[in-house]
Amino acid sequence: MKLLLTSSGNTNKSIEKALLELLKKPYQDSNITFIPTAANVEKGDKSWLVDDMHNFRKLNFSLFDIVDISTVPKALWLPSFEKADILVFGGGNVNYLLEWMKKLRVKEHLKKLSETKIYVGISAGSMVTAKNISLSSSGILYYEETGKLENIVGLGFVDFEIRPHLNSKWFPKVRLDYLEKLAKKTQGIFYAIDDNTAIKVVDGKVSVISEGKWRKFN
Repeated sequence: MKLLLTSSGNTNKSIEKALLELLKKPYQDSNITFIPTAANVEKGDKSWLVDDMHNFRKLNFSLFDIVDISTVPKALWLPSFEKADILVFGGGNVNYLLEWMKKLRVKEHLKKLSETKIYVGISAGSMVTAKNISLSSSGILYYEETGKLENIVGLGFVDFEIRPHLNSKWFPKVRLDYLEKLAKKTQGIFYAIDDNTAIKVVDGKVSVISEGKWRKFN
């Protein structure tokens, strides 16, 4: 399976080029499906979601579909998945997205489609691909110091975790010094990436695409 795991989607030319190299054909001849499900339970302004969609829309795909898997039947979302060259799972609440992906057996469908599709994750959409999700399962990176690392089984597409939004003003705890402390509490590998960085995975081979800051832990 080809994966491009990002913090904020198509934010720079390096990420755009990496996606095109995975696609191996012009964007104008390709179809994309954007899955915004993770954003459903996020409160307040969602202009960030619109921006994420626009950053892909400006690539001028032949077809740009939007499918919320939590609100439409399989008879609608699965054909959209099958028709797409690129599947973009957007940001929002990690646990909510993972719950719906498990409930609808999305993992099994993605495995069947893996030879012909590119999985693109944005924030939560990237985080769910790990075998175990611990860095997003509590308030440890958002609220209180007392938050606990809790292992939640993810999709298992990659053997590392993604911690997006490094150095973002919206996530004041996602800083290298704090992440270094967390790294001592877990043996698992994780990548901290900022909004100008992506992790590319092709047949298990991992490479970093970046015009910003990132760090691999453990």
